[in-house]
Amino acid sequence: MSTLADARRAVREHGDFSVLRELVPYAAFLGLRVTQDGGALGFHLPFRPGLIGNAALPAIHGGVIAAFMENAAQLHLLLQLDEDKVPKSIDFSIDYLRSAHAEDCHASCEVARLGRRVAQVQIRCWQSDETRPIALARSHFLLEATDSPE
Repeated sequence: MSTLADARRAVREHGDFSVLRELVPYAAFLGLRVTQDGGALGFHLPFRPGLIGNAALPAIHGGVIAAFMENAAQLHLLLQLDEDKVPKSIDFSIDYLRSAHAEDCHASCEVARLGRRVAQVQIRCWQSDETRPIALARSHFLLEATDSPE
């Protein structure tokens, strides 16, 4: 098993995001992929039939979409901050805007507020058209304390 420092080193030296993804087991299970276009991070959830929640439409299960977005936010923080531990989720709020069809999903994240102990991340998820999001979310994460208590 890799440490967080090893995973960051693999990303920075070789562009290998898979080592970092393995530190978040559900992200690995989903098959979440991290992409980088210039300096911007992106997240990709490849479609597979097991993600379908409503076979009549067919539509990807809402829980899968929420998990993808929350894991994307967590990985975003791991890549943007020099945390010693994986940030812990405090809360997660999602607005579903439309059904997620049987195709790949993409997400982008933005750290909207960053404190000493808590970070707020906003997540946007879409499929084929970035201007038509399928869901928007906000999440708070508990960060490792940067100073030791006296």
